[in-house]
Amino acid sequence: MKEQLYKTPEILSLRLVLVLCSLPPRPSGHPFKTRSNEEMRSLELSGQVGFNSLPHQVVRKLVAQGFCFNILCVGETGIGKSTLINTLFNTTFENEEADHYEQEVKLRSQTYELQEHTVKLKLTIVHTVGFGDQINKDESCKPILDYIEAQFEKYLEEELKIKRSLSNYDDTRVHICLYFIAPTGHTLKSLDLVTMKKLDSKVNIIPVIAKADIMSKTDLGNLKKKIMNELQSYGVQIYQFPNEDEEVGEINSSLNARLPFAVVGSTEDVKIGNRVVKARSYPWGAVQVENEEHCDFVHLREMLLRVNMDDLREQTHSHHYELYRRCKLQEMGFKDTDPDSQSFSLQEMYEAKRREFLKELQHREESMRQMFVNKVKETEAELKEKEKELHERFEVLKRMHQEEKRNLEEKRRELEEEMNAFNRRKVAAETLMGQALQGCSQQPLKKEKDKKK
Repeated sequence: MKEQLYKTPEILSLRLVLVLCSLPPRPSGHPFKTRSNEEMRSLELSGQVGFNSLPHQVVRKLVAQGFCFNILCVGETGIGKSTLINTLFNTTFENEEADHYEQEVKLRSQTYELQEHTVKLKLTIVHTVGFGDQINKDESCKPILDYIEAQFEKYLEEELKIKRSLSNYDDTRVHICLYFIAPTGHTLKSLDLVTMKKLDSKVNIIPVIAKADIMSKTDLGNLKKKIMNELQSYGVQIYQFPNEDEEVGEINSSLNARLPFAVVGSTEDVKIGNRVVKARSYPWGAVQVENEEHCDFVHLREMLLRVNMDDLREQTHSHHYELYRRCKLQEMGFKDTDPDSQSFSLQEMYEAKRREFLKELQHREESMRQMFVNKVKETEAELKEKEKELHERFEVLKRMHQEEKRNLEEKRRELEEEMNAFNRRKVAAETLMGQALQGCSQQPLKKEKDKKK
């Protein structure tokens, strides 16, 4: 048996609508049978009970409330994501063109209010700007995972509030991821495999071969087989259309056989014969978007909007969000009790978790205090060691200074002695020169005296 999963009131109401709508209306006066312990008896009713109007009440309530659907488009820049979304909903959504020079992957979400007849739909489209443009692509999928988990976190916070309003909550969880694959004709890129492997447990993935009109039918069929074989060999879980329902089982089986969808998007109106259709014009002809012989766009639109939109919303809540919620609550310390064990009190569990948290907080505080003390001691030891080194250097410099001072004093004394000796020699030389000059002046006088005589 299929495991029964947690469902929101909105999903349960939709399931109730499908079940009750399949029941024929009960005419007035129809015998109403109830089962007793041993026999079956018939009760004649005086009038119509009227609970067959319950589906209409639920439908009116849901239609008045409206629905939401969130699409994540993952693919390289310029691969045709915006064009395909515009073609799917037959409108032109405002979207800024991105270039190939983004430093990192950024997610840009835009919300639109759509209405078809009396049904209102809040459509949110999330684009991955700059995906695959960086040289280092190791962190390309991290912003996408962070965004998906952030939407799960917002919904979980709303669930855990004391006063919550999930019926009026603006659900931003991603219901489907259209992963655009470049039509290279060979195989998947390593970035595609790594990204889809990390996303398969977070969101419903539908692989799409973009711009499929550049490949021949044979090459396109071979590429589809290669992609599915690689996804299976690497264990990538993509969304499989449910075929348990008798009404849509045959359609979904044929859709599963067409994965991945080879699509062509175009908002250009081209006149072919007497008809005006969405197509891409080429010199050799036109590729019609809604022609099953040209691409799988019609099947993608049928899968996404007409047949499986409710199942995509349900799988997001009952599988992907439930897995995130379970892991998050387990991280917080909550756990389910076994059927054989006794029931527990939420207050006691809260108090126990509070004591455990306070104990852990005290332990961390003590460890941080001890770490601080150790750091202070290490710093003090380092400062003392540096102070010792500085003191030793000061002593060395002091000794060097004294030694240089002594040397200078000795040199000064030597210079003074040399100056004194020089002065003495100078005085002696001057005396000798004076005596010599005096002697020279006396000799002419003697000669003159001798001549006079």
